[in-house]
Amino acid sequence: MLDALLFTKTSPLLAAIYPSCIWKINTTEKVIYLTFDDGPVPEVTTFVLDELNRWNAKATFFCIGKNMVENPAIFERILAEKHTLGNHTQNHFNGWNYTNKLYFENIAQCETILDSKLGTKRVKLFRPPYGKLKPMQYAQLKKNYKIIMWDVLSFDFDLKITKEKVLQNVLKNTEAGSIVVFHDSVKAKDKLKFALPQVLKHFTQLGFTFQSIDAL
Repeated sequence: MLDALLFTKTSPLLAAIYPSCIWKINTTEKVIYLTFDDGPVPEVTTFVLDELNRWNAKATFFCIGKNMVENPAIFERILAEKHTLGNHTQNHFNGWNYTNKLYFENIAQCETILDSKLGTKRVKLFRPPYGKLKPMQYAQLKKNYKIIMWDVLSFDFDLKITKEKVLQNVLKNTEAGSIVVFHDSVKAKDKLKFALPQVLKHFTQLGFTFQSIDAL
């Protein structure tokens, strides 16, 4: 089974366990794919959107269905500003802790919300909370979704590390084609507010652009 949270920079050996997942984009172009998990959340997601606008950056938001229902105006803003949305389950379910039936039902609840805004005829993106999937869950989900993992994990959710460490995790490990994970959540808020503006500035000055996953 997969526990991708152990690594800031995803090992190719780990990625090979589930090869149908997308861990990084194979490109020589100076493009970075920022992703944000767990929103939308008041103040935090709006901060992210403001910063993305400031640097003319696009990103992919893996949203929790419950949070989309509770914060419809922020959900609508993500759409209006042409960012991409993906499914992160209705209630942030850890696939290891639930039966396949309950896990798929929770994903379907979130998908219904996305379908209502985006339509059903689209490329559907999914990211498992905690990066954890049982083999059978993986086998089923890859039939209907592009499962988006990551190659750089900021660890902005980790209460044991500093905001400076979060920033360095991203600056030292990100390269062309990297899929980078931040969290637009209350727990990550302080570290995110410190690191994200500096990441956007640093890589923009190096000539990188930031695109959403569906821009592939």
